Amino acid sequence: MSGALIRTLVVEDDPVLAEAHRLYAERVPGFEVVDVARTGADALRVLAAREVDLVLLDVYLPDMTGLDLCRTLRARGDTVDVIAVTSARDLPTVRAAVSLGIVQYLIKPFQFSTFRARLQAYAEFRRAAESAGTASSALQQDELDRMLDGLRSPRPAQLPKGLADSTLTALIRILKTDSPLTAAELADRAGVSAPTTRRYLEYLTARRLVSGQPRYGGPGRPETVYQWAG
Repeated sequence: MSGALIRTLVVEDDPVLAEAHRLYAERVPGFEVVDVARTGADALRVLAAREVDLVLLDVYLPDMTGLDLCRTLRARGDTVDVIAVTSARDLPTVRAAVSLGIVQYLIKPFQFSTFRARLQAYAEFRRAAESAGTASSALQQDELDRMLDGLRSPRPAQLPKGLADSTLTALIRILKTDSPLTAAELADRAGVSAPTTRRYLEYLTARRLVSGQPRYGGPGRPETVYQWAG
C-alpha cells in the first residue's frame, strides 16, 4: 500500500450528505473516492465490480440497513474495511457494528476536523499493518499494539490556538515510531523549530499521551527525553 491512495466508497442515501462526505474524503491526503452509492444494492454492485479499500457507510439506507449490508459482505467473504458514518447511536446498533468488524464509528453531525481525524487514524492503522509484515507473519505484541493504536485518534476536533493538526499528526507519528527523543531531536526530524515543538510536547504531555523523563550521561544538567505513551 505504500504511496497508494486508499480507495474509498461513500454509501449515503441523502444526496447532499453524500456529496459532502465525498468532498470531505477527497480533502484528506491519501484518500480517493472511487464511487458514491445511494442504496445498499448499489454499494454491493460497486464492491463486486471495483477494488475498494474502505467503505464510509450510513446505517440508514432505503433498501437495507448498513449493518445488513455488512453482513452480506462478510457472508460472501469480503473483508473490506468499514467506517460507520451515521446518526444511529443506540447501543444495539453500535454493538452490532463492533461485532461486524466496523473499524470506526462516526456520529452525525460532525465537523470536517473530526472526520479528518478518523480517516487519518485509519490510515495510520493501515501503515502499521503494512509495516508488520506479510499476511502469514506472526505478530509480536508491540506490532499488534502499534496497529490497534492507529485506530485511536488522540487529535481533538479543536486544537488550542496556534497548534496545527498537520504538525501534531507529524510529531505523533515520529514519536510513535522513534521515541524516546529530546525536543531538539524531534524538532530536527519533523523540520519544526524547537520552541514550536516544545509547545506541542507540552500539549501532549498534559493529555498523558507523551511522558518525559530525564536522561543522564554527560556533564551538566540532564536532558529530557519524550516517549509516546498514548
